[in-house]
Amino acid sequence: MNDQHIPSQPKPTRMIALGSAALTGGFNLIGFETVADASPQSLEQLLAELFTTRQKALVLVEEGLARSNGPWLRRVRNEGGRIVVVEVPPLQAPADYRPPVEALVESILGPAALEERP
Repeated sequence: MNDQHIPSQPKPTRMIALGSAALTGGFNLIGFETVADASPQSLEQLLAELFTTRQKALVLVEEGLARSNGPWLRRVRNEGGRIVVVEVPPLQAPADYRPPVEALVESILGPAALEERP
């Protein structure tokens, strides 16, 4: 019998979407795990579990939840690495959505940096 060590397969990256039922329903159709009508507490609980169990994950979070600023959300964003959190616009008003990076760009380059030009 061959006693060679066979490396174990790496665990797959989890893909998870949190937000309104309408938003998460669409992500469920394409294979994401979903948490419909998620609260800031459920987001924090999920991030704590992912972090402490050292899982890899892509976590899509609707705007309101993404800006809840809980301690695990801050930690995951500050440390980077295995867990990537991406903010998505709400379905009700996608045209009004302003990603947080816009404020940073405007603070560095000025308000005119993001204006549409003809």
